Amino acid sequence: MNYELYEKILKCDFKELFEKKNYKYFDTGSYNLNIIGVRSTSYDRNVFDDLLVVTYKESRFNKDRFRIYPITTEPGTYYLRNPLHFRGTAILVPGQYCGCWKLGKHNGQYEALVQCAPVKVYRDNNKDDVYDLKPETVDFGVFGINIHRASANNKTKYVDKYSAGCQVFDDPKNFNSFMDLCRKQRDLYGNKFTYTLITEDDL
Repeated sequence: MNYELYEKILKCDFKELFEKKNYKYFDTGSYNLNIIGVRSTSYDRNVFDDLLVVTYKESRFNKDRFRIYPITTEPGTYYLRNPLHFRGTAILVPGQYCGCWKLGKHNGQYEALVQCAPVKVYRDNNKDDVYDLKPETVDFGVFGINIHRASANNKTKYVDKYSAGCQVFDDPKNFNSFMDLCRKQRDLYGNKFTYTLITEDDL
């Protein structure tokens, strides 16, 4: 857990932040999820140093809910050195992507949030261990930028081959908790999900 980032998140008013950025913030109805990735500015490679925030209302108890999970929003070093795409390894560009994910099968194997509409990614193609976030490399399309887990059984220390640009949970227990929330949203509002990626500097 990136505790320095965690403390900053606890102090952030995400509704106010989203209003400043002209992003949609969902605050009506139960389990209408705000799924927010927060990318650490440390840019440490191959570790789960980012955080996923989920805010939502639970009308049954008239409560605002808030959950925070460790993730990575960047690829592991394996795919930085060995890009799957001819233009380079994908790194999701910060922004709000409305309705761009749905519940489906990650690589045909297990249920996750799978990309179903175009998003923006940087392309890092120099095969070193540094994340290159250059505007001139931005690509737009459906590239399989899914939101999934690493190991099915254990908490994972290093990203390695678990991400080639996806948003990935280090702990299957946290991922299962997140998926339970996603299923509740789907059952109420349909199978489309918005994901918003911000950076630590935004907080």
